Amino acid sequence: MNAPTRLGLYGVGLAAVFGAAFATAAVVVPESTVANWSERARSHDMDASHETDASDDSTADDAPAPVRGLSLEQDGFTLGEVTAPPTVGSAGTLSFTVVDADGRPTTRFDESHTKQLHLIVVRSDGSQFRHVHPTMTDDGEWSLPWEWAAAGTYRVYADFVPSSTGENVTLSRTFEVAGDVVPDRPSVASTTSEVAGFEVTLSGTLSTTDHSELTATVTRDGRPVRSLQPYLGAFGHLVALREGDLAYLHVHPEGDEPAPGDTSGPDVTFMTTAPTPGRYLLYLDVKIDGQVHTAEFVVDAGTGTSPGTAHGTGHGS
Repeated sequence: MNAPTRLGLYGVGLAAVFGAAFATAAVVVPESTVANWSERARSHDMDASHETDASDDSTADDAPAPVRGLSLEQDGFTLGEVTAPPTVGSAGTLSFTVVDADGRPTTRFDESHTKQLHLIVVRSDGSQFRHVHPTMTDDGEWSLPWEWAAAGTYRVYADFVPSSTGENVTLSRTFEVAGDVVPDRPSVASTTSEVAGFEVTLSGTLSTTDHSELTATVTRDGRPVRSLQPYLGAFGHLVALREGDLAYLHVHPEGDEPAPGDTSGPDVTFMTTAPTPGRYLLYLDVKIDGQVHTAEFVVDAGTGTSPGTAHGTGHGS
């Protein structure tokens, strides 16, 4: 007898055995008992499913927010090639496009913090920070006048909300500026920054385990400044970058959006969560007397640690 024939007869035998078993079960076990078994099985499956869902929800709640700004692609959107002056001191234009999954330039964006796109540019050592807002042509090219103040490797971030999804996207590319590079790496933690005659002090904690509350207090000659003006839909705007890879953190201001003409101060409060322990570079934009100033901080994050000690640098925008 060949192998296929033997296998065929073996299959027929199995069918006969299982058929006899099912027939016997139908005779020996009452239908009501079978129904009870089935109901219990369904209940057990539902309970197990609920437990799994609850476990998944707990895991999702405990998981840190996704780190953004480390890739030129996210959610089907890609940051196109960045063009800019190649050397220090050469005036020109910085430009780029955002393309969708089909390779077409994206031209429709929702406003986020009063702008359709936020452009963040910073050197790899955390210096030369700029937060600006280019304009877009009808064919989707973003651009603005540009000149580099120092050579080095820069990270260029595009932070925006495409109208097609309504979800925030942060893309980035690097750009090399030719010339002699003089590193300016922060060496110690900092919670105080002096800029344009103002002193800005950061208090609170930056934690990886819960929502961290950070409060910036603005003073001048030791007196509180109560004339902070609305900027980007709040009385301050904070960008946080993880030292080492410059991962981009979304930091949200607390409180209602101010109306035009409102003033506040001296405190501005933000909420965020650090994805990992380590050092973070913070850049706070505040607007006073129509001028935007940027205070810089260096904060060490842990599981409930305080921001750190002093390192005082700052610059005006």
